[in-house]
Amino acid sequence: MAGPLINVPSLVARGTIVEVKTLIAHPMESGFRTGPNGQILPRNIITHFDCSFNGMPVFNMALSPAIAANPFISFHLRITDPGTLTLRWRGDDGFDLIERRQIQVSN
Repeated sequence: MAGPLINVPSLVARGTIVEVKTLIAHPMESGFRTGPNGQILPRNIITHFDCSFNGMPVFNMALSPAIAANPFISFHLRITDPGTLTLRWRGDDGFDLIERRQIQVSN
């Protein structure tokens, strides 16, 4: 699996509200469908997404089997200081992926 697509500016003016957009490739099997052999396919979903900026939580959400494969997530936040945006996806079978992006602030 390739890494997630993350769209966030790397340089913003102080106080700017930015949109963070993410898209992650994941099969997202609901656990309700049957496979070719007639057996239920095991559930395999991303269950949580959270984001922090400089260690402070700024966004989180719980995902369910109703979410489509390759979930797209978009949210806004105000940037007042330079720092690190940390995005984390967690899911079934020990799935845990963390990505970081630096954001610089101009006066």
